[in-house]
Amino acid sequence: VQLQASGGGLVQAGDSLRLSCAASGGTRSYYNMGWFRQAPGKGREFVAAVIWNGGRRDYADSVKGRFTISRDNAKNTSYLQMNNLKPEDTAVYYCAAGYSTYSTRRSSYDYWGQGTQVTVSS
Repeated sequence: VQLQASGGGLVQAGDSLRLSCAASGGTRSYYNMGWFRQAPGKGREFVAAVIWNGGRRDYADSVKGRFTISRDNAKNTSYLQMNNLKPEDTAVYYCAAGYSTYSTRRSSYDYWGQGTQVTVSS
């Protein structure tokens, strides 16, 4: 599975952005998808995940109520709608896909996109 993330940019605090992750390839069509982020000098952390059929979604506490993950299986694409962005959301955002049991753990995801930079100024 190849993943292509897009939609990052430079915004001001309080603004919104929508990230997209287009998936291609793979022998099976249905996989769980997640978003992680990595700020400078920090480890990669979980942001949001959605199970393959869209029936369950999970969020990091830091983004609950502000971010929404969704997916369109017909387009093999997942989205991360980010509202009311804060400077602490600044990071490189990575999308991921996995066939393993649904989880928010990095180890559950086998495929990773290249990352897209999100910078939020105060």
